[in-house]
Amino acid sequence: MDRSVVLSIALVGATIGGVFAVAAPAAAQEFPTRSIRMVLPFPAGGGSDLVARIIAQKYSQQLGQQVIVDNRAGASGNIAADIVSKAPGDGYTIFFANSSISISPAIYKKLSFDPVKDFSAISMASSYPFVLVAHPALPVKSVKELVTLARGKPNTLDYSSAGTGTMSHMAMEMLRVKTGTRITHLPYKGAAPATVALLTGEAQVAFVVMPVAAPHIASNRLRGLGVADKVRSAVAPNVPTMIEAGVPDHVAVQWNGLLVPSKTPQAIQDKLYKEWVAAVKAPEVVQRIRAEGAEPSGNTPAEFSAFFRAEAAKWADVAKQSGTTVD
Repeated sequence: MDRSVVLSIALVGATIGGVFAVAAPAAAQEFPTRSIRMVLPFPAGGGSDLVARIIAQKYSQQLGQQVIVDNRAGASGNIAADIVSKAPGDGYTIFFANSSISISPAIYKKLSFDPVKDFSAISMASSYPFVLVAHPALPVKSVKELVTLARGKPNTLDYSSAGTGTMSHMAMEMLRVKTGTRITHLPYKGAAPATVALLTGEAQVAFVVMPVAAPHIASNRLRGLGVADKVRSAVAPNVPTMIEAGVPDHVAVQWNGLLVPSKTPQAIQDKLYKEWVAAVKAPEVVQRIRAEGAEPSGNTPAEFSAFFRAEAAKWADVAKQSGTTVD
């Protein structure tokens, strides 16, 4: 072959290679060029939904495209997770995940997705602790007294939860494992009916998220026994942590955060992260999230990923020790 032809082919190849080399960064710089679908694993109207919509409004401004909230509740968040895991990795379908995705692998024998392999962690949105509360008619004023009563009368107390495999369920299973108590589980279809059951005395105890529990504790409709966090809550400072109450390492925090399909190009993940942090940490967003009783985050992908893996390991251990399964 003529040497000039060979050189021409080489130059063309180099040119094409250069085009592909800059294509990904260019695409990321242009992203997004249309609206983004943010899938939520819970129904509209709840605390997590409100936080998601607060952030979505600011996120839309940051990205320059509308972020549309899509509520896909059911199966402890697995329906929403399945939708996003199968979506194209183009950044236009994102997942406003919550704590349930760190529990599902431990209690479901068959999942259509792998929470660790199929998703990339972008950043946490917010978090708030669960608090162990009791109906005021129950003759206990501390975690220690509750444990003593439950041990003395096994399976005579009932606790309500938002459903099998939810954080409110697993928080109590953690307590049972750590204290050797037997308390009967009454699962409900959501946090609202579970809280109503507690308020009416149908159940005697439960773990309830602090934003919901705090007003009832203040009005003495429920008795706060222990906050499942490393520090006390500013909205209920007189309630000790579960750790202070004598239950080592009992931490159960409801969290929300942004995940994307792991096949999403890194440049697009970086863009989503940058604008997400700007949205979550915007003063007006921080104020509104705290008004809902939650604490805004906006941590790094590495921090969120490490937290997510630690949560999955923790709840896998609780599920194994308690024998909790769904199918």
